[in-house]
This record gives sequence, C-alpha cells and structure tokens, in this order.
Amino acid sequence: MRKRTEKYFMIEKLNHVAIVVPDLSKAKSIYEGALGAKVSDIKPLPEHGVSTIFVDLGSTKIELLHPLGDGSPISKFLEQNPNGSIHHLCFEVQSIKEAVKRLTEKGLRILGDGIPKIGAHGKLVVFLHPKDFLGTLIELEEI
Repeated sequence: MRKRTEKYFMIEKLNHVAIVVPDLSKAKSIYEGALGAKVSDIKPLPEHGVSTIFVDLGSTKIELLHPLGDGSPISKFLEQNPNGSIHHLCFEVQSIKEAVKRLTEKGLRILGDGIPKIGAHGKLVVFLHPKDFLGTLIELEEI
C-alpha cells in the first residue's frame, strides 16, 4: 500500500489482467504445462456469466475467462476475438464506495446499475466504462 500524503491515490495496485479465452482447459494446460505457472481450478460464476481460472504470479494474477450460459457478458467479446484477447485490467481500491463516489462526481461512468457486486474473489467490484478510460475496461476491487 502506498504511503498516504496530501494527494489522494485511489488505486493501490494491479490485482489482475483478465484474458478471455476460447477454451479454459487448454488455457490451463498452457499456463501450467508450458509456462510452469500455479493455476487454480476452473470456477464457474453463473451470477457473472463466466467461468474463470486464476494464474497466480505472486504480486499479481492473470484471470482467464470463458463465457458461461446464455447471455454471458463476454460472449460477444469472444465472437469478435475468437482466439482470445485481453478483456480488462483490475485495480485494488481501499473503499469501493469512496471510489464510486469520486468517479461519479467527476462525471465518469460505472457500468450496470452502478452498485458494487461480489466478484470472483468474494470482494466488492465495479466496472468502469471503457470510453472514459481510453478504450480500456477497468474493474475496481475493494481490498
């Protein structure tokens, strides 16, 4: 965590980079076998419409995502990127409520209804509109 000074730092550190993949089992095999990484089991998250795997890199993680069920929010993304691609960056924040307040005061958009939801790590998350962040989808996760 950064030392707090007069300047307010909203984001703490990069939590993970999320990559949508066409085949989670194959991705798990590549990261474990070819790269020798520590990889979690596949975890379905029906409330988010995805299945996920986390590749643990110590100070950060890679999240591998695949659509789950009809209407998955990443189905169209995978159709447009059939070989897979980076989907979003996730940064940690001390207070999701404070982050949402500060961002909306600046006119920046929170996706969905703007209410934080429980994410893959069991912590509150929100997603920020990519048009407000130079084309990058940003996830904030409360630590």
